[in-house]
Amino acid sequence: MQTMLFTLGLVLFLLGLLTGFGIPALKNPRMALSSHLEAVLNGMFLVLLGLLWPHLHLPKAWGVAAVVLIVYSAYTNWLATLLAAAWGAGRKLAPIAAAEHEAPVAKERLVSFLLVSLAPAVVVGVGIVIVGLW
Repeated sequence: MQTMLFTLGLVLFLLGLLTGFGIPALKNPRMALSSHLEAVLNGMFLVLLGLLWPHLHLPKAWGVAAVVLIVYSAYTNWLATLLAAAWGAGRKLAPIAAAEHEAPVAKERLVSFLLVSLAPAVVVGVGIVIVGLW
């Protein structure tokens, strides 16, 4: 599990670096910067979780659940903000980064769904990790 977390973290970190190159080309550069930062920070978080992994005391199923939830939230956060940047979406849940941009309803709904779905996933995943450390 540790090696997988390292790999997934570094891949997400790399995606964040590459996203940074595309900031000026996207419809909403402010949201693109958010996507860049989400990927870089969440990539580092996954690597950090990999470093913590040997210190967790969890049943295998709980450990797998934590990793799935946290990895889902990390990658979804990057993807949702990247789509919002490309489409000019995200006005409902990220009004500061979305600014005056507004996308068609279907695109706004997809971005909103992704952002709403990742929030409980990361909270539950991190909660499991905390219990495993305790």
